Amino acid sequence: MTAPLFPGRAHRSVAALGAVSAGLLLLSACGSTKPTPLATVTVGGSTVSSESTCRPAGGEELTVERVQSCLTNAKDAKTIAYGRGDTLRLGVDPDVVKDDKKWQAVLDGQPITEPSANTYRSFQGADVFATGGQGEAPASKMLGFVQVDASGKPLAVWTFKVKLK
Repeated sequence: MTAPLFPGRAHRSVAALGAVSAGLLLLSACGSTKPTPLATVTVGGSTVSSESTCRPAGGEELTVERVQSCLTNAKDAKTIAYGRGDTLRLGVDPDVVKDDKKWQAVLDGQPITEPSANTYRSFQGADVFATGGQGEAPASKMLGFVQVDASGKPLAVWTFKVKLK
């Protein structure tokens, strides 16, 4: 009759191998959560990128009121300096415009572009802080990107603070 010399050791090895495999499986499942696509603002040699600051939660819709709140009340918005006459470049990840979705740039709550399926827009020599003779320019403005579906329903918002140099 033959018996294994270390029967307990074999069982422990199999159990350890199973635990390691299960741990790796769990880690790979956690790693499959993708971050939201990025939006990017570039002025001169400076660039800032951000994930969406406003998305609907679990099956809810993103209301127009919530979009306006996201565009104007973004406390953690990334900041970029802008001088009059600088070229303003705006871009989004290709996932933002996938499946007939579009995005629109909004400055201080007012649209400055039409919804677009392009991933990049450039405004050469634009004066973001022009007041049209209506007093002194503010020190900063909120720049937002709003993602919309084919029917124009808002899906996500990215916000940035543009600070006058």
